[in-house]
Amino acid sequence: MVSDKKLVQEVTGWLKVFDDGSVDRTWTGPPEARFMTEPVPPHHEFKNGVATSDVIIDPTSGLTVRIYLPEKKPGDEDKLPVLLHFHGGGFCVSQADWYIYYHTHTVLAIRARVICVSVYLRRAPENRLPAACEDGYSALLWLQCVAKGQSEQPWLHSHADFTRVFLIGDSSGGNLVHQVAAVGGKMQLGPLRLAGGVMIHPGFVRSERSKSELQQEDSPFLTLEMADKFLKLALPVGSNKEHPITCPMGAAAPPISDLKLPPLLLCVAEKDQLMDTEMEYYEAMKKGGKDVELLINMGVGHSFYLDKIALLTDPHTAAQADHLIAGITDFIKNH
Repeated sequence: MVSDKKLVQEVTGWLKVFDDGSVDRTWTGPPEARFMTEPVPPHHEFKNGVATSDVIIDPTSGLTVRIYLPEKKPGDEDKLPVLLHFHGGGFCVSQADWYIYYHTHTVLAIRARVICVSVYLRRAPENRLPAACEDGYSALLWLQCVAKGQSEQPWLHSHADFTRVFLIGDSSGGNLVHQVAAVGGKMQLGPLRLAGGVMIHPGFVRSERSKSELQQEDSPFLTLEMADKFLKLALPVGSNKEHPITCPMGAAAPPISDLKLPPLLLCVAEKDQLMDTEMEYYEAMKKGGKDVELLINMGVGHSFYLDKIALLTDPHTAAQADHLIAGITDFIKNH
């Protein structure tokens, strides 16, 4: 039977939206890159230095996280810091179990000696913003319940230092770091403590194109078409890019100076189309008296470190990814 549903929106390579509300996220980009978007099943035994487990943290909604536990090494502290991760994908695509995140979290868990907890965020357009933000808040509150002993999670009870919880997010997930940290600053989170946040190439934008958007070339993980269409599908109906989630340094957002935020590390890439607005956020943080550090990767573009093909074939990309992981590791150790 031939379907009579019609295509109403397409983001090349990533997703198709139809007039009946259904969404097809089948990868249609270069076949050689398909493996990066494929899910990696969890494994409770240690492989490549980590064990992984998918845990349902809210039986009512089905909200789930993936935990990456590094294999214990001599010299490890009894308890390890926790990274609460929010994945990117323009609020519309990707998942916590994609290969690109499996690879990145494995490297990060081993090198930084941390436990990664990655949230399976709800995605637009089925779940427009602030749905993903709400999932971030819920995951943070779940960690607090585990820290209090009110929710059972053996890996975290045995290995997690809940006084050193860091938020980390890439691309649109970086936006969630700001939003969840701002809410966390209003909450009594004890015995959990937010020790810091790491934003990797956050999706901060304005309605007016920045110079870097106009001058920098498209990259495999970001084109202007992709950003525009994803945000049109993700933002609340009637909103534009000046929305506080996409422009936290803008007039529509709460003043940064009024927020209680943990120390933040902002990671930017020299050839990222979003670099100018990311730097505008950095300057607004400095002006607002916030503790923010800056890490710049030279000669690379948006989310470059997720590109496994480039990591294997281009020494410069691989070296910059090492520099990024080292910078994040140092930030965690210093906080």
